Amino acid sequence: MERQFIVASSPHVHGSYSTQRLMLDVIIALIPAWAVSIFFFGWGAIITTLVAVGACILFEFLIQKYLIKGPYTIGNLSAVVTGMLLAFNLPTNISPLLVVLGSLVAIGVAKMSFGGLGSNLFNPALVGRVFLLISFPVQMTSWPAPIASRASYIDAVTGATPLGIVKEAVKAGKPVSEVIGSIPSYMDLFLGNMGGSLGEVSAAALLLGLVYLLIRKVITWHIPITIMGTITVFAGILWMINPDKFVDPIFHLVTGGVMLGAIFMATDYVTSPMTSRGMIYYAIGIGVLTILIRDFGAYPEGVSFAILLMNAATPLINKYVKPKAFGEVRHG
Repeated sequence: MERQFIVASSPHVHGSYSTQRLMLDVIIALIPAWAVSIFFFGWGAIITTLVAVGACILFEFLIQKYLIKGPYTIGNLSAVVTGMLLAFNLPTNISPLLVVLGSLVAIGVAKMSFGGLGSNLFNPALVGRVFLLISFPVQMTSWPAPIASRASYIDAVTGATPLGIVKEAVKAGKPVSEVIGSIPSYMDLFLGNMGGSLGEVSAAALLLGLVYLLIRKVITWHIPITIMGTITVFAGILWMINPDKFVDPIFHLVTGGVMLGAIFMATDYVTSPMTSRGMIYYAIGIGVLTILIRDFGAYPEGVSFAILLMNAATPLINKYVKPKAFGEVRHG
């Protein structure tokens, strides 16, 4: 009998992992950071997360029911992950109305307008976060103080983040050594005892999530480790050149959204490159852009912008960094 070759679009091989299973693993990996945030910020962390998750699920359902009129996908848990990641990028004292608005932008604009999961160019949670940051800068930069804000949600005690404190001091012409003593110790920063977004405060908890995702083989090491390595090298060079103007690389790693972005958002399957080599180029770009924005830009934080910029570069990376085609013979 003559062989028949069937040409069809991917996927061609079904693995043991479904989209729902992958998303569930991401949710499990986020739980340690969420628990730490609840400890430090109290009800604000719970309310913000539940509102974001609920709004993302609702908007995805309504858009599919009344606009796209296709099969419902809320069962694959991707809307839950988007909601959690959006919440993790917000202050815990932010108004629920703004959380709902950010969820609408994340799901309606960044995800469903491109065709839903698998078609979006940019990470939806980051699009929602950046939209809120640009549109409501005061509300998005009023950071609740840890511990002191546990008893209150809307009237939480607020203060600057460690990144913001250092940024303002350097802009005022003060050497870093003068202000480094006014921020929490590196151990406090590592554990999460500092002001900041809901899910970015504890590097320790986020690293637990990284270990879980690597063990489960949900992600590979290429993107998170390369981002952290690039930030360490680039920030270290600047610090050695002028320690009065630039902070050391450990400070960059344990503050702000480096861990959250490197582990949970830059590794998004849809918006990151397909090949290992492409992932490394992509991650180097994120690391370099993060430090450039932090040290030379207007914002004290740069991870979100860096990831979105490299999301835009992903199609170009995929075009020029390709694996060898099946059956291809290279000469020379």
